Amino acid sequence: MFATFMIDQLDALTLARIQFAFVISFHIVFPAFSIGLASFLTVLEFRWLRTGKPIYAEVYKHWVKIFAVVFGLGVVSGVVMSYQFGTNWAVFSDKAGNVLGPLLAYEVLTAFFLEASFLGIMLFGWGRVSKRMHFASTAIVAIGTLISGFWILAANSFMQTPQGFMMGADGLLYPTNWLEIIFNPSFPYRYAHMMTAAFLTTAFVIGGIGAYYLQSKKHTEHRQHGRVMLSMAMVMAIFVAPAQVLIGDEHGLNTLEHQPAKVAAMEGIWEDERGAALRLFAIPDQENQTNKYEVKIPYVSGLILTHSLDGEVKGLKNWAPEDQPPVIIVFWAFRIMVGIGMLMVLVGLFSLYKFFKKQQFDPKSVWFHRAWMMMTPLGFVALLAGWFVTETGRQPWTVYGVIRTAESMSPLAAQQVATTLIGFIILYIFVFGAGSFYILRLIAQGPKPYEDPADDNFYEHSITEGQGRTLSGDKKASEKTEHDDSEDIDAPANDVDDGGLR
Repeated sequence: MFATFMIDQLDALTLARIQFAFVISFHIVFPAFSIGLASFLTVLEFRWLRTGKPIYAEVYKHWVKIFAVVFGLGVVSGVVMSYQFGTNWAVFSDKAGNVLGPLLAYEVLTAFFLEASFLGIMLFGWGRVSKRMHFASTAIVAIGTLISGFWILAANSFMQTPQGFMMGADGLLYPTNWLEIIFNPSFPYRYAHMMTAAFLTTAFVIGGIGAYYLQSKKHTEHRQHGRVMLSMAMVMAIFVAPAQVLIGDEHGLNTLEHQPAKVAAMEGIWEDERGAALRLFAIPDQENQTNKYEVKIPYVSGLILTHSLDGEVKGLKNWAPEDQPPVIIVFWAFRIMVGIGMLMVLVGLFSLYKFFKKQQFDPKSVWFHRAWMMMTPLGFVALLAGWFVTETGRQPWTVYGVIRTAESMSPLAAQQVATTLIGFIILYIFVFGAGSFYILRLIAQGPKPYEDPADDNFYEHSITEGQGRTLSGDKKASEKTEHDDSEDIDAPANDVDDGGLR
């Protein structure tokens, strides 16, 4: 019935766009979370190595399990998303593949291979490699996530503000300057904005869970872990949340210069407006090119966008209706993102106040801890809302001003797209539901005590000669042991150069 409804009411292009939006909405959450978690784990392990306090190792071992699940879900959803370029968007892949293909290949070669090479050491090498090697592996994985974001944002930013290419006679895009393609006008702002969003989202998850441990009667043994989590998250909220506001402002000015129609949709401005007002609330009516039930503050949008009280902002009517983005989605997604961003700043100020009062860990600071717990999922909501603003605001183009979305789709029937969309919905609910359930279960269990320091001294216990003979299959090992009384073959050989591992 659901499939029949979709086929009757929606065309193949709309269904393909819904399918891609569904898949990327699942995907973007996990890489963003893994970017923040990898850096958090690096700082945790660094502090453990510097202080030797087991509390940092316990928090690390707890969150590295969650990181493994998040990383795996990100890889799975990313593979599915990339396949859609060949199934639903083959025409787009053909036209833009000469530019975007190498960028995505560089992401695999420089980031994914780097992460994959050291991820195993990070997840399973604790006590099996030296402490420095394990820390280096964690740091390299964290760097790999940042490099991955670099190439993905470079490719996506090219789709927003394309340059450094030419259109061939065959209708395909050909690169003419790779530096211009990579460092296109919107890339620096979008990369900084996205990475900061990933750090803030992760910080509020970690801080919210730390606050939960401080308040929960079931987790009295995790009070110290909660202190570590909340204190590190507070640093991000106090310093990075305000910085994100400034980065977002610069990003908005850049968007105004290169994608003015997107900014007009974000602000709900239809007519050219000098001293543009800030619409706090409105219901955009795209059919009639107006807003209903406006609640606005004069001059504020103009001041923010032009840094002048009488600066002019172009309205959406400068573009034909078919060239305008879906205004209601962009308008409200932008307000959700900004609203949550302001809440993050307020929680950061609340945290600063509690820090100076030395009450941030006090069990009596119930409302402070509840504020952090409330913010736990909101970073993901802001992340998705910002992504909807970016991607929906680019419409009706896949490559802004160059390739239209309607020209990018594979020749598919609506029934085909609807069938795969339903399949994705069912599969994703099962797979990601199971992954999320496992993460919540790990959080409910809390960090485990770090009771076996011997695990950190794996290389201090060298394999003896007798053990080596047995492992190598030497059947005469026991005979040699019996007849050679002059030497203790089970003692480590002092003359072996083991690189200082013993």
